[in-house]
Order: sequence, then structure tokens, then C-alpha cells
Amino acid sequence: MKKLLLATAIAALSVSAANAAPTVYGKAFVTADYVNAERDGNDDQFDVDSDSVQINSNISRLGFKGSEAMTANTDVIYQLEYGIAIDGTDDNIGFKSRDTYLGLNNKQYGQFRFGRNYSVTDYINNVTVTEGFWDNLGVSNLDMEGDVLDAVTMADGGRVNDSIVWIAPKYNGLPLELALQYGADERFVTDSDDRDSGYGASLMFDQGTGFTAGVAYEKDMSQAGDLLRGSATVDLGKYMAYPVMLGAMYQVADFDGGDEDEKGLIVSAEMGLANFARPASVYVQYNGTENLAGFDNRDSDQVVVGGKYNFKDNMIAHAYVGNNSAEDKNSNTDLDVFALGGGLEYLF
Repeated sequence: MKKLLLATAIAALSVSAANAAPTVYGKAFVTADYVNAERDGNDDQFDVDSDSVQINSNISRLGFKGSEAMTANTDVIYQLEYGIAIDGTDDNIGFKSRDTYLGLNNKQYGQFRFGRNYSVTDYINNVTVTEGFWDNLGVSNLDMEGDVLDAVTMADGGRVNDSIVWIAPKYNGLPLELALQYGADERFVTDSDDRDSGYGASLMFDQGTGFTAGVAYEKDMSQAGDLLRGSATVDLGKYMAYPVMLGAMYQVADFDGGDEDEKGLIVSAEMGLANFARPASVYVQYNGTENLAGFDNRDSDQVVVGGKYNFKDNMIAHAYVGNNSAEDKNSNTDLDVFALGGGLEYLF
């Protein structure tokens, strides 16, 4: 009898340990890119004309996540995710915190995440299809130092420290996904300083018919003081014999201290290819921005063409070519970045 009880206890502990074990996941995405970057301005000493072949790690990551029942209706949830630089770039060596949180998931009240969370603005980002070198939404600074030149685009939501995210439960099967966020400012301040906190909200409509639409707003959460974003996508394959996904996103950002509102537009199209043994697609995307970072007469235009081939669901080959042209009419500065490349993405 004692042996039976001992065996039962050991089995129970084993099941408990198995339930508590985290899921290990990640992504390794490495590309080889040829990049030509030129900057011309009034002062010749700051002009740059560079050609390079680069090995780039593109948002590679390693993470741990899981959940465990607390009560019949509530689970504890957690995620620890870190960015890794497979190419060993000096300023990215080691783990860099991404979305890391501890939270609760309740069947009636929804999900709560406490920690470092991406701005809920990024939940409305389903039209961007660029990959690798051109997955660059959010680089909006034309005044880059030295010969470090990046293609510049509209502002993006960032990760918010000391934040709370609430993801609402589905209500009566409505095809709406609501998320709210609060970000506390816990920096040290003097008596004369104000401690500002930020907030954001996003709402996505998706009833599974091939059409989606979303809107998001944030204040004092990331790059811009105020950011308003709207998006829509349509899967033509749901309505006719064309395996094409179309999408558009429009955004207005009000930067503190800026001259004008930054206005950005993204238009994307991705088409599935049928004459391959495995899933494959090609895409094209235009990204245009006025008043970069809130400065009047700073504009950029970016066009990217690319393709993907899935050797397996978790092994994806990428190839792309693109060009970004930006100008600052106030300082007569022009920036042009051309890049083509490709690589392999491995998911685990």
C-alpha cells in the first residue's frame, strides 16, 4: 500500500512539473545583403558614399513562455523573450530584452500582462510584409552620425517598460479584439518635474472572411507624443480566384517639439505562387512618409520587392531588393539607400 501511495505521489509530481515546464521557442534569421548608401548635403565633410556586403541578424530571438492553472478560471501566464545577434554585431552582443511579462489569464475578465510589453499600436500592423533588411518600420532620423546610414520610415510603436496590457475576452462571439495599455514613468524626477504616464488602445475587426480593419492610438508611449494608426486588409482569394492579399495602413504622429505632424502611408500586396511544391509568395510594398520625426519638409519614399519560399513550415528562404530615398529640404540633405539580399529564417 505504501509503495502504491509513493508511486501515485511521484506520478502526481511528474504531471505537475510537466504542466509547469515552459515552452522554449525562437527564431534565427540571417541574411547576406549588399547595401549602397549615399548622403549629400551642404557640408561636404558629412557626405557619405559607401558600398558594403553585410551579414545581418534580423530580429533573431530566444524565448520561454508558459502557463499554469491557479484556479478553475484563472491561469498564471509568463513570457521571457530576448533578442540575440547571430552575426555578433558589437552593439547587440548578448541578450536584449523584448516582451517579458508575468500575468493572469481569466476566462471571464481577459488577459493581463505586467512587465515590458510592446505598444498595442503594433497590434495594428498586419499590412507590413517586408522582411530582412527592409523590416525597418520606425527608423525616422535623417541626422545619423558618421557612415552609419539607415533607410528612414515613419514612426513605430516601441516596447514600453513598467507597463500593463489588458487583452479583452471575446464577447458573445463578436469579431473584435480589444487591447488597452498603461505605461508608468518610473524615472527619478525632481520636485519641479512632472511624472508623465502613457496609455494606448487598439481594436481589430476580423470575422474570418478575408477582410480585416484596425485602429490604434497611443500617447506618451514610444517615439511620438501622440500616434494614431488605421489599417485594412483584404484577401482576394476569399472572394475570387486570385491568391492576393492587399493591405493599407495610414498613420499620423505628433512629436513633442516637432514642427508638423508626421504622416505615413503603407500599401502592400502579396501573391501566393501555385507552381511550387511548397508554399511560396512574392510581394511589393510602398512606404511614404511626410515630415519625418515631426520636422517640416523632411520626406521619404521606400519601395521593396521580395519573395519567400517555405522549405518547411519553420524553414523559410527570403530574397528582396529595395530603395529608400529621403530628403530634408531645410538643410538640402539627401539620403539614398539601396539594398538587395536574401537569407534563411529558422523557427523553433
